Amino acid sequence: MKKIFIAILLIGQIVMAAKIESIEVKGVKIPLIFEEDRRLPLVNTQIVFTNSGSITDTKKAGLAKFSAKMLNEGSLEMGANGFAEMLESKAIHMSASTGSETFVIEMGSLKEQFKASAKYLKMLLKEPNFTERSLKKVKTMTMGAISRKENDYDYVASNALKKLLFDGTVLAQPAAGTLKSVESITLDDVKSFVKKHLVLSRAIVVVGGDVEIEDVKKELAKVLKLLPKGKAEPLPHFSASADAKTDVLKRETEQAYIYFGSPYNMAVSDEDYYKARVATFILGTGGFGSRLMEEIRVKRGLAYSAYARVHVSKSVSYFNGYLQTKIESQDEAKATVKEVIAKFVKEGVTQEELDQTKRFLLGSEPLRVETMSQRLNRTFMDYYKGFALNHSKKELEKIKELKLSDLNEFIKKHKEILELSFAIVTK
Repeated sequence: MKKIFIAILLIGQIVMAAKIESIEVKGVKIPLIFEEDRRLPLVNTQIVFTNSGSITDTKKAGLAKFSAKMLNEGSLEMGANGFAEMLESKAIHMSASTGSETFVIEMGSLKEQFKASAKYLKMLLKEPNFTERSLKKVKTMTMGAISRKENDYDYVASNALKKLLFDGTVLAQPAAGTLKSVESITLDDVKSFVKKHLVLSRAIVVVGGDVEIEDVKKELAKVLKLLPKGKAEPLPHFSASADAKTDVLKRETEQAYIYFGSPYNMAVSDEDYYKARVATFILGTGGFGSRLMEEIRVKRGLAYSAYARVHVSKSVSYFNGYLQTKIESQDEAKATVKEVIAKFVKEGVTQEELDQTKRFLLGSEPLRVETMSQRLNRTFMDYYKGFALNHSKKELEKIKELKLSDLNEFIKKHKEILELSFAIVTK
């Protein structure tokens, strides 16, 4: 017993709970999410720029992702190959990427190379390799990838569904862009994007590993000083269309790709999100045992798998799912999806389904916070959504105490998911 107590004490000394502080640069207080973890001599860093992802591509589809790829071309002084070789020689990883709402610069290194990694990030941001040569290279790679995606029918159906749900908005276009939009991107477009979005007023810093917080503040302040103050802008919010539509796209395919979606009336700050999490797990997120999987695969043999989930973020909230089936079964599969969801909303779930879901979600929780990266991401998402740092833990407690009557009342309120639109790629 004494040995166990000492072990717990030691773990507490090498892994500290995440905390939020700030780095002040040019009068701007930049949030710093930090977790000290001394189990391995590693440091991971992210600089997240809010309202800077593909949701900002209002003029040229794919510009945000394209700009991230341009930043991955290294520094002007060293070029793409020279910069990559320098990082590799010190076992430093550095990359830029985008999501729908955010632009992220990430770097990882051994503890002893943390200062060096910050130095090289500073070099990259000071003079990125924004040249016509890099532009041409990234265009060729991006357009090649887009061309290959034309035969990825999951990608085709997914994009078609988003167009049905969000027609007339930036969400209706592919985040990677189109051949036409990418071809039109200029060096000035990239420079303007970076100048507007990679700014202090949009930055959130996330750091974890074997490093002192004061060293983090000192080294990253040097990096952040290169960025302009900039201007934060409110993130737009888009509502999914309640006009149930079907778009059938003909392709040379041996099976039908069926994507479906509908509105889901829930704000990112909604305290009932945990109920949505439980409900959609039972409906379609939970794999074998979920309503859609049981009816579509097990009982009717229409598809190998069927999946559904809700997306709730600052900019959007909607329900969607997908499956693949034989060409001759596509009408039955579509009808079955509508039937299963209608029954789910009308009748709710059983006590057995709720109990099984609780056991899975609560029992698998340690696997979702096993790594430092997972823990930091969870802390970041809690902070980003405006919740307290222990929000995820409280959510699990709510799931544990959730009553069947309360869950079914919640499910029956969300009749908007019955307004299903379908995008189908078939022969």
